[in-house]
Amino acid sequence: MPSLTQQSLSPFALSIFRRLPGHIRGLCSREHSTNDLPRRFAELVKRFSDRPPCSSPPPVPEVGARPPWPHPFEYASLIEAFGRAGQAEEALRLLHEMKSFSCRPDVVCYTSVIDILASSGRAEEALAVFEEMLTYGIFPDAAAFTVLVKLYSCCLGQFDAAYEVVRWMVKCGCAPDVVTYSTLIAGLCWAGRVEEALGILDQMLEEECLPNAYTFTPIVQAYCSSGRIDKAKGLMNTMEIIGCPPNTVTYNVLVEALCKIGAFDEVEMLLKDATLKAWQPDTITYSIYMDNLCKLGLADKSFDLFEVMLERGLQPNAVTLNILLDCLCRASRAWEAKRLLERSADIKWIASVVNYNTVMSRLSDGGRWPAVLKLFVDMFKKGITANSWTFSIVVHSLSKAGMVSLAKLVFDSNGFVPNVMSYTTLIHYSYIAGKEHDVHHLFQKMAMENIAPNWITYSVMITCLCRDKRYLEAVGCFYRSFKDGYSPKLVAHLLYQLVRGGKLKEVACLLDWILRQGFTIDVCIFHSLIKAFCRTGYCRSSRIYEICRMLDKMLQIG
Repeated sequence: MPSLTQQSLSPFALSIFRRLPGHIRGLCSREHSTNDLPRRFAELVKRFSDRPPCSSPPPVPEVGARPPWPHPFEYASLIEAFGRAGQAEEALRLLHEMKSFSCRPDVVCYTSVIDILASSGRAEEALAVFEEMLTYGIFPDAAAFTVLVKLYSCCLGQFDAAYEVVRWMVKCGCAPDVVTYSTLIAGLCWAGRVEEALGILDQMLEEECLPNAYTFTPIVQAYCSSGRIDKAKGLMNTMEIIGCPPNTVTYNVLVEALCKIGAFDEVEMLLKDATLKAWQPDTITYSIYMDNLCKLGLADKSFDLFEVMLERGLQPNAVTLNILLDCLCRASRAWEAKRLLERSADIKWIASVVNYNTVMSRLSDGGRWPAVLKLFVDMFKKGITANSWTFSIVVHSLSKAGMVSLAKLVFDSNGFVPNVMSYTTLIHYSYIAGKEHDVHHLFQKMAMENIAPNWITYSVMITCLCRDKRYLEAVGCFYRSFKDGYSPKLVAHLLYQLVRGGKLKEVACLLDWILRQGFTIDVCIFHSLIKAFCRTGYCRSSRIYEICRMLDKMLQIG
């Protein structure tokens, strides 16, 4: 690719060239190898530079007649909506649909799709769409070039390519604007190249390309992330001096940094002086502050801030309420968390299934099964669909309260897809309730539904079988567990049950079998055996020598 020289530029392009930051101007002025850039991008630059784009307009309908296809503006609005929802495939589909309707996409449509693909990490596809735009003769504007800068700087971290895009913009007579530079600065800051970002910022100020708050915020964030909070505050003061005051996003970055070092007094001063500084704390500001207070166990202070939020007309979002609910639950104040959930309609907050699950789980741990059931019913009244975790919590809560029959009704209800934990819970409490038939039925049902038991499930089954003196079946259950992986905890549990049943011969055979499989006898198994021998009285019996020989053999093998 030929190098860009000042003699090759038009007067207009030359004026833009002189406004570029020094190190970018150097990149533009010297010979560049395309080896360090993506191959396809280099080809795009060459093709576009050698041939000016055509500008054939799309077919024009007769006067007064509506075209048989939607206007590109309508498509652009839909594409942007899908982009906000993160649905890149739908945005691509709309772009292809436009071409099938003979409605040629304009630069706005292409730019939106490229932006969506870049944000989704689909760099190759984004570059392919940009190439298609050039092939159709559509001239990229500053927004399109800026999206390409974002692709290389923010998404890929290929800053040489990002600078090459800026050089290409200048060559095409399209001046980089504040959005372009802000995007480049953001990418540099995320990559830890703060000094380089400051160089671009200085050059912008010198050339009267005035930055805005979004230009400064990534630098403030980079300072805060590296612990240089004083630098961040100094930069924010500079913003005030040059007439570009920090916005709420910038202050939120500083608030989070101050909270992390425990400087809550400074945070209070920032919130107090917000009106004087002409910024308004938002829901995110308060959520950040409350989250850090909750982590220190200052739940009451967090709820005071919550009330201040509501007084100022700020609506809590899902993050805010999750913070408060988690704070109450960790402080063993699950009953207050329940009241907060029930109050959700009053504060115009749409509670989610995750919120309910969090509180119900804590109430279940505290044995408050009536409150769990009340919230469970409340969910259905509000039209919130329960998930597997919800049902598992209810099953566990009822089972723990001794209401195994009611738990089984919930377990068998429509819409509940049981998992290994819910099965294990019901098996465990059915065993405690003395319902051995239900235990075996549930275990067989797990196999029929191809749900692999875990070591806890097997341990419950082994305990149940050993209690019924069915030791051979218990050993067989252990052998079946090997298809799901070897568990020293399960070995220790089975050995303990066999010793308690007086089955020392089976103990010795099982140990030999384990060693033949290549597994080791670890401290967990030793501890379980010795504890079983002691608790069953073998250490004071005439069989103490037999036990010692068994332990000596295990130690020698170890």
